[in-house]
Amino acid sequence: MTLKAVRTAMLRELRALDREIAAYPDDDALWQAPAGAPNSAGNLALHLAGNLRHFIGATLGGSDYKRDRDAEFAAKNLSREDVRALIAAAIQELSDAFEKISDEDLVREYPLPVADQRLRTSDFIIHLAVHLAYHLGQIDYHRRLLTSSAASVNTVSPRELDSIVP
Repeated sequence: MTLKAVRTAMLRELRALDREIAAYPDDDALWQAPAGAPNSAGNLALHLAGNLRHFIGATLGGSDYKRDRDAEFAAKNLSREDVRALIAAAIQELSDAFEKISDEDLVREYPLPVADQRLRTSDFIIHLAVHLAYHLGQIDYHRRLLTSSAASVNTVSPRELDSIVP
């Protein structure tokens, strides 16, 4: 794993999250939770932004972000633009944080316990990347089901990876 590769992939996923939110037909659709779905796309987007801003932006990058996890799932009816502004803040904070993380940091223990466990920073960053991709896929599927549209927003584009050879 190189930090640069993980940084590139995570920022790509956040940009895709922004495109997903923009692709919803209106603000109300973002907050609908179909039967069997415990969360709306809006709440998942807030959760992703809050999670990454806390665990990477603040904890590893030193931003002043203060997380309110309960609010990520309780919020309703924010506009798509408000949600996209929070995603943009996450993109900026992660971009800044990744500039501060060193190879030495990756092999150290992550500064906070995670689910009452201690683990290496590199392992936790990979976990966060997978978590982001998992929920991004849920949001993509939610949007497609809700709109009855198979239209893609290029959610997982390999064209955005650093090692692409033209």
